Amino acid sequence: MRKLLLLAVFVLSIQNIQSQEIYLQTGKNYTQYDYKSDNGSTPSLQSGSGNFYEIGYQMNLSNKKLKYAVGLSLNEYNAIGGNQVSSYSWNTQYLGVQNTISLAFVKKGGFEGSVNVGVGLATLIYGKQNINGQYLDLSSQKEFSGLWIAPKLGLTASYNVENDIYLSLGYGYSKSFNVTNNTSEKLSFNTNQIQFGVHFLFR
Repeated sequence: MRKLLLLAVFVLSIQNIQSQEIYLQTGKNYTQYDYKSDNGSTPSLQSGSGNFYEIGYQMNLSNKKLKYAVGLSLNEYNAIGGNQVSSYSWNTQYLGVQNTISLAFVKKGGFEGSVNVGVGLATLIYGKQNINGQYLDLSSQKEFSGLWIAPKLGLTASYNVENDIYLSLGYGYSKSFNVTNNTSEKLSFNTNQIQFGVHFLFR
C-alpha cells in the first residue's frame, strides 16, 4: 500500500511538470584559495582563473516560476603565489554533480530573470602544484583530494532567441569545503563564476 501511495505521488508530480530542458553552460571561475598550513600560517595567495563546463537537465515544478536542475560539472580552481625567492601555482580540475533550485522574479516576453541556490558535490580528477619549475601531483594530498561540497548562490538572465532555444548569462558565488580532509592542513575555495548557457526546451 505504501509503495502504491508513493507511486501515485510521483505520477501526480510528473503531471505537474510544465516543461523540461537540456542545458549546456560554460564560463570562467575566479578562485581565491583559503589555505592554512599545518603550522597555522596562511601564505599570501592570489586568485587564479579557470574554465568551467556543465551539462544538465532542468524541469519546471508545479509552480511555473520554480525550477530544479541537476547537472554534471567540470570546474578548474586555480591560484598563484610567490615572493622574491620563489613562485608557485596550482592547477586543479574537479568533476562533480550540481543541484540547483531557481526562482524567477521577473518574466516578460522572452526574458526571464531568476535567483538560484544550490549545492555541488565534486572530487579531484587532476591537480598539479608548480614550485619553481618542479611539479607535484596533488591527487595524493588530502587537502585537495577526497569529497568536496560547495553551496552556491547566483543570478541568471535568459532570453528566448528562437522557438524553444534560450541563451543565458549568469553569475554565481560558491564556497567549496573538503569534508573528508582530517589533516591539520586546511583548504577551501572561494569562487566567483561567470556563466554562459544554451538551453533547449521540450515538453
